[in-house]
Amino acid sequence: MDSGSIKKEKTMDLEKLLNSVEGKKLLELANWEKSISGHVDLSRAKEIKVSRETYLESQSRGMSLSELLETEDYDPSGINTPLDAFERQLAVNDIRVGGRNPVTVELFYQGAPALLPEFMMREIKRGQKMRPELEKLIASSSEISSSRYTPFYVNVTPTQAKLSLRPIGDSAEIPTLTVAEQLHSITVPDYGITLKTSYKALRHRTTAQFKVLLWYIGFKLQADKMGLLVNTVISGDGNSNPATVVNSAASGSLTYADLITLWNEFFPFEMNTILCHKDKIKTILTLDEFKDPMAGFMFQKTGDLVSPLGSSLVRCDDVTSDLVIGLDNRFAIEEVVSQSLMVEYDKVIEQKLEEAVISESVAYAKVIKEAALVLDTVWP
Repeated sequence: MDSGSIKKEKTMDLEKLLNSVEGKKLLELANWEKSISGHVDLSRAKEIKVSRETYLESQSRGMSLSELLETEDYDPSGINTPLDAFERQLAVNDIRVGGRNPVTVELFYQGAPALLPEFMMREIKRGQKMRPELEKLIASSSEISSSRYTPFYVNVTPTQAKLSLRPIGDSAEIPTLTVAEQLHSITVPDYGITLKTSYKALRHRTTAQFKVLLWYIGFKLQADKMGLLVNTVISGDGNSNPATVVNSAASGSLTYADLITLWNEFFPFEMNTILCHKDKIKTILTLDEFKDPMAGFMFQKTGDLVSPLGSSLVRCDDVTSDLVIGLDNRFAIEEVVSQSLMVEYDKVIEQKLEEAVISESVAYAKVIKEAALVLDTVWP
C-alpha cells in the first residue's frame, strides 16, 4: 500500500472517530480545555488546595469560600477574567458543571469533594434570584454581627411631615425630625431546610440535573422570606407598630373606589407596590377600570401584570385573601441578616449529602410605619 492510500485510510478512520459519540465527547473536552488554558491563567489556582480548613478560615473572616478565594492571599480575579476564583478551582480539578457533558455528582466527589458545598451554595443563591419579587418589597438589606437588632424609630406626625424649606423668623423654633431607637430589639432567628437524600439517588445525576434541585431550594427559601415580611408589615416587628388598616366601603367586596381610598391615604408617601393573595389579584385585574386592551397585550408580551394606579402588583399567597397591602417600598421595610446563606460543609464533604442543613438568619423590621397600609375587604 502506497503512502497516499495509508494517509487516506487514516483520514477516514479519524473522521469516523470524530463522528462517533466518544469522539465528539473527546473533541468537546479538548476544545473546552483549550479555551480555558488559552484565556485563563490557572497557575495560582493550581497552587490552592481547598479543604475543611479553608471553609473554617472563610467563616472566621465572615466570608463565603468564593469571596475568600478572591482575596490577595489566594487567587484574585483580574479585569475581564471570564472565570471567577471558584470557577477556576473547578477548571483545575476538571469539574464541568455546564455545557453538553457536565460531570456527575459521583465524579464531582471523586475529583474535588471540598468544592461541592460552595457549588451548592452558589446554585441555591442563583435560585433565590429567580424569585426577584422580594427585592421589590424591601428598602434596604444589611448584615449585622449579632442575633439582636434594634430598629430605629422615625416620628412622622402630621406636623413633622410638613417639614420644608421656608423662612424662619428670629427666635422662631426650627422644625425638628425626631429619630430614636425603638423600645424593643428584635431577634434575628435562624431559618433553614434539611436536604435529606441518599448518595445512591444522586451519584449518577449530572451536576446540571443537581443544579435544578438546588435552584428550587433557593426559590423556596425566598418565597418563605416573603411570608416573614408580610407578617412584619401586618403585625409589626414587636414595637407596637402594626400597619394602619383601612376598610373597604362595603364588607365582602373590593371596588376601584376602595383602591383609590387606599392610594389616597398614602400621602405624602407613594403607593408604588400592591401585595396580595392570588384571589385578590384576580379581583383587581377583572375590575372594569383595569380591563385595558393594552394592559392585556403587555401581559401577553412580557408577562408583567398590569400596574393599578401606577403600583407594581406582586402576588404573595401568605397575605390572607381578605387583605390588600400597599407599600412605599422605598421606606417601609428593612431586611436584617446576621448570618448569610450557609451550607453544612462538613456533612456534604464527609457524609456525601446524606443529610445537610442549609440555613440563613434573617429578620424584617419597619423603617417608617406610615409607608405601609392594609386594606381590609372583609370586616365586621
